Amino acid sequence: MSLVPFDDRDGWIWLDGQFVPWREAKVHVLTHGLHYASAVFEGERMYGGEIYKLREHTERLFKSAEMLDFEIPFTVEEIDQACKDTCAKNGLTDAYLRPIAWRGSEMIGVSAQNTKIHVAIAVWDWPSYFSPEERAKGIRLTWAKYKRPSPETEPVHAKATGLYMICTISKHAAEKAGYTDAMMLDYRGYIAESTGSNVFFVKNGALHTPTPDCFLNGITRQSVIALAKSKGIEVIERHIKPEELADFTECFVVGTAAEVTPVGEIGEYRFTPGALSLGLADDYARMVRREAVPA
Repeated sequence: MSLVPFDDRDGWIWLDGQFVPWREAKVHVLTHGLHYASAVFEGERMYGGEIYKLREHTERLFKSAEMLDFEIPFTVEEIDQACKDTCAKNGLTDAYLRPIAWRGSEMIGVSAQNTKIHVAIAVWDWPSYFSPEERAKGIRLTWAKYKRPSPETEPVHAKATGLYMICTISKHAAEKAGYTDAMMLDYRGYIAESTGSNVFFVKNGALHTPTPDCFLNGITRQSVIALAKSKGIEVIERHIKPEELADFTECFVVGTAAEVTPVGEIGEYRFTPGALSLGLADDYARMVRREAVPA
């Protein structure tokens, strides 16, 4: 399969307050964000001309920047509008959005207090993250080598680029071994998340999901919890030991890109996509597209 490089596409990218032709949206090789991971980002989806949870995503972008000790030189309202304008400029009504903010190239050392803060927003067409076949039978996950770090070692609640390094390593290893993704444990050995999605398990009609005390409490995760509770499904947030996976009947991962995707396998443990997982997947798809969700 031939790939279209992301630096060689038609369209427009919003960069520091103005639209730049896609191929001209560049940064210098000595940009601090490249060398020291001083960057934060968001992943968002537009459905039918509406960006799902736009304000929540933008507010999290600003909070992430604050955790990395820099200030975005725009208001939340300006970034919200820029996200909408970028979709319109590119003629998209169903799209993936990637706002990102980073430290520039004025200083190239650990200390970078005088760097300019840049912001860019790119949007592109992105269909389902997983194929219909994968969704139907459930994706296959193996165990990740690396663990999610302790809150004492990293700003774990920021959506920061540096925190995804071990995710890329783990996903590459999983794909080389024939899996779709990898499940990560946290620093204590509890179930945490996949390399890019939060996880839920089903037992006796209730949902069990890890407490997000050392990884992102995803916006999709929050939406799925609210959706499940609105349908009378019990949701239990707690620490989950790996060996407990033998007691769960269903499993699914959730995220902006993944939406709600059933899981058929995590290492030695097997799950069967069932009514609860598939029903929530359908309900979530209806909800984000502003369609009526059955009671």
